[in-house]
Amino acid sequence: MFNALLVEKEPAYATRLAQLDDERLPEGDVTVRVAYSTLNFKDALAITGQSPVVRQFPLVPGIDLAGTVEQSSHPRYKAGDRVLLNGWGVGENHWGGLAQKARLNGDWLIPHPEAFSERQSMAIGTAGYTAMLCLMALERHGLNPNDGPVLVTGASGGVGSFAISLLAGRGYSVIAATGKANEADYLKRLGAGSVIDRAELSEPGRPLAKERWAAAIDSVGSHTLANVCAATRAEGAVAACGLAQGMDLPATVAPFILRGVSLLGVNSVTQPYARRVEAWERLGSSVSAEQLELITEEIGLGDAIEAAARLLRGEVRGRIVVDVNR
Repeated sequence: MFNALLVEKEPAYATRLAQLDDERLPEGDVTVRVAYSTLNFKDALAITGQSPVVRQFPLVPGIDLAGTVEQSSHPRYKAGDRVLLNGWGVGENHWGGLAQKARLNGDWLIPHPEAFSERQSMAIGTAGYTAMLCLMALERHGLNPNDGPVLVTGASGGVGSFAISLLAGRGYSVIAATGKANEADYLKRLGAGSVIDRAELSEPGRPLAKERWAAAIDSVGSHTLANVCAATRAEGAVAACGLAQGMDLPATVAPFILRGVSLLGVNSVTQPYARRVEAWERLGSSVSAEQLELITEEIGLGDAIEAAARLLRGEVRGRIVVDVNR
């Protein structure tokens, strides 16, 4: 038997802490004893039902997990190996990490980075992993610190917090956009050189605005992303990875055809194995234990339902790590 958060649709959509038999685990060639998971925006939507992200019922949410292989028929893993998972539809259409056990397709896993404990890797989670993928995309495009400042939207959230820290660590000048003026000191401790009010970007704007930044990492979407592109310098690039404001993009082609701005989509769900490993290796040399403690709140599995509501109300700073064994 193991404890898990279970999302059910009947008689009404609800999430509860349940004790389940191992026989209820889904199909997969690797069974993992989970140590830690996380609470991401998508997990909060799944738990509360505020958006239809769950594709099958019943379902265990949790798009991240770190733990130890208990049983495996996959050639890459054996019992006792430490492993890590981000994405691949886990927590949406396959049982995820907010449980003491998970059974998964071994192709979705990577070896756990030696630089981190399981708690630390989940403090990074999909949020930090996505921020690193955004930085890698911008640098493949040719960005370097001499090009000028880089804007980070949604700055006090998980992706934003890591994006600031990673960019600053690489020598970039960072502008942080947030709706939480009281978080300015926190953002500057992470490495932001300046902080602007997200209201400057969140309303409908001009097709082209004054050139302000060489590049950006955006986790917000909608009008914010449109305004970010409109104010990006000629030949700059914007890495887009989220939709906190909305899935729409009410923009024009002006920044792209008049300034040569590039919009780089970043998919953190189904990256190839080599790129996942590269991203986590770079995180291992870029993120310190002190930084992780600054942005991390730890809760037990039974606290995740209440924390999901807090997250959706915008009351969470940084990252929530879930100890599934308490």
